Amino acid sequence: MLITKQSRCFIAIAALLGATAVMFGAYASHGLSTWASTAQVSQVQVAAQYQLFHAITLIVISLLSSMFTSRLLTISLYCFTLGTVCFSGSLYYLVFLGSTLLVLVTPLGGLLLILAWLFVAIAMLFTQRK
Repeated sequence: MLITKQSRCFIAIAALLGATAVMFGAYASHGLSTWASTAQVSQVQVAAQYQLFHAITLIVISLLSSMFTSRLLTISLYCFTLGTVCFSGSLYYLVFLGSTLLVLVTPLGGLLLILAWLFVAIAMLFTQRK
């Protein structure tokens, strides 16, 4: 299997998302409670879990996109990336900066993640292998 330049790029993005998810998760478990409420700690933990899970998913879909020719898989890669940044990023923003400015970005991120999963499902049902 030849891994495309696009796949390598998304794998690198996934690795950065994974690394930062571990950092946020560790901070939520070991230091955040010294100044944040229990609800805020929980929000950061949820954001980190979603971020890590979707970073792993991004790697898998990147590899799949090297095996299948599908515009839907490519769109799903962008949706996973943007959805993860919007969902988790807006929760981090809320907790660490105390601003509700991006409160509507969280559900947008969730919607992008749902769409990404649906695009993968459709692509796998209707796409031929390279």
